[in-house]
Amino acid sequence: MSKIAIIGASYLQLPAVKKAKEMGHEVICFAWPEGAICKNYADRFYPISITDKDRILEICKQEKIDGITTVASDLAVWTVNYVASNMGLVSNPYEWTEITTNKYKMRECFMSHGVPSPSYRLINRLEESFRLNVKFPVIVKPTDRSGSRGIYKVVNQTQLSSAIEAAMSEGFSSQVLVEDFIDGHEVSVESISFRGNHHIIQITDKVTTGAPHFVELEHHQPSSLPTEIKARIKEITLRALDALHIEYGASHTELKISDDGDIKVIEVGARGGGDFIASNLVELSTGYDFMKAIINVSLGIFETPEILDKKYSGVYFLSKETSWLLEILENASKYPEIEQWEISSHSLNSITCSADRNGYMIYTANQKLNLHHD
Repeated sequence: MSKIAIIGASYLQLPAVKKAKEMGHEVICFAWPEGAICKNYADRFYPISITDKDRILEICKQEKIDGITTVASDLAVWTVNYVASNMGLVSNPYEWTEITTNKYKMRECFMSHGVPSPSYRLINRLEESFRLNVKFPVIVKPTDRSGSRGIYKVVNQTQLSSAIEAAMSEGFSSQVLVEDFIDGHEVSVESISFRGNHHIIQITDKVTTGAPHFVELEHHQPSSLPTEIKARIKEITLRALDALHIEYGASHTELKISDDGDIKVIEVGARGGGDFIASNLVELSTGYDFMKAIINVSLGIFETPEILDKKYSGVYFLSKETSWLLEILENASKYPEIEQWEISSHSLNSITCSADRNGYMIYTANQKLNLHHD
């Protein structure tokens, strides 16, 4: 039995905790107590901020952990790589962590390595927005947040300053990226790496709220894009992972494909994707136990992925924008395709970030589940 540290203890990390326990490992979790549902499943829980990497390192040394990982949290990646690098455990290089968690540094890296991505400007102070000369529309986002927080589509100069101010308030560093808006089909690529060799497992189609915040409402696997486009997506993803020096573990690469076939990398998460993508959808559509592989890589164990099944899987999220979904969830037993579902509130929110969602439904089927809605 090995001892695994998992950084974060919310519902996002719960599948990793459960999988590690199922594999027979001892599990230690670190997070603030609020929302830390993993504390009920882990062997030990430490109520410590996931950013307190020195304190977590000290405890991990005392615990003599064998591996450390996270899922769906860019902020936790800092601590994972820091602890692992200081303990001689498996992780991506700590010195490259900022580039994989800061959208501006990532854009700079892509530009220097010829990876196609949107043109961009970095804004450090609100005053800079008043003399910013850009071609609209643009996307405004914090450089260091995930979960669609602080993202705005801006169509004119009047909106620009207020969007930058709002994005600054959402970020940790108050730095904001203003980048070209790329219209088109949005996908993510789910991969796992070991010793710098990358294995692409699945491509996920995304459906979002659209402007101004682009919060995800649905994810579906496999992608419905043509084979030739998917081949180019995979080739560009591999170049992006190499450019970012991602060597170990899961990665979640987001791209957009324009109507004329132009492909741009929006960003890469050096960890498994959230929204149940890494924890549920990949295994449901491929038969490949992605969570088990993520945990094994943290222990230095790797087997070349085998795709056992070719099914369809997906997730629909409940909100005011998808109010039609509420009736389906209330009658979920009538739908054999539904694997898992939850209604967290019957009072539905209009969503501006993923935290505003009111429930979800995960399915698997022999074809994409297109639910009727108006």
